[in-house]
Amino acid sequence: MSVKINIIFYSMYGHVYQMAEAVAKGVRGYQGAEANLYQVPELVPKDVLESSGALKAKEAFAHIPTATLDQLEEADALIFGTPTRFGNMCAQMRNFLDQTSGLWLKGALVDKVGSVFTSTASQHGGQETTITSFHTTLLHHGMVIVGVPYTEQRLLNMDEITGGTPYGASTLADGDGSRQPSENELAIAQVQGLRVAEIAAKLKS
Repeated sequence: MSVKINIIFYSMYGHVYQMAEAVAKGVRGYQGAEANLYQVPELVPKDVLESSGALKAKEAFAHIPTATLDQLEEADALIFGTPTRFGNMCAQMRNFLDQTSGLWLKGALVDKVGSVFTSTASQHGGQETTITSFHTTLLHHGMVIVGVPYTEQRLLNMDEITGGTPYGASTLADGDGSRQPSENELAIAQVQGLRVAEIAAKLKS
């Protein structure tokens, strides 16, 4: 069974991008699954990105094409990645999703699998609220939400500070962005990608 899974993300310093690549690796671990990465358009002025160091960081994933609404409709499953902004998705992602009313009107995303992963600056910086509040938009579109069940033992890791929730994969970036996604976090993201591919294939069949 062939399934097409598009991973739509926004990343400022590369943390969400690294997680997106891990999710894609998981998707491709399912035979017949295709994973494609797209990033939503930037809204922050270039001079602000430059002064914050984000412009330099973005060079690492400048090759990823910009997402359009077509990539939402054409896929069997959609996996969204967003950094947290005060416990919610970032403005860039919200702006992109706010343009999907035409898709909603014709039910274009109904019965597609939807899943979300995130990054926060701190351990309690809104990882779960960002993902679960994102789910509201997916439910309005009639999507079938997939998370990461506790059969994934890395969610129970108490030996280190780590992201990872049953709602979706997550990572911690620290306030200055110095912390990179850990092996545990990337592994959970990979599991999420594989699970989305498996369920999307089942629904498609």
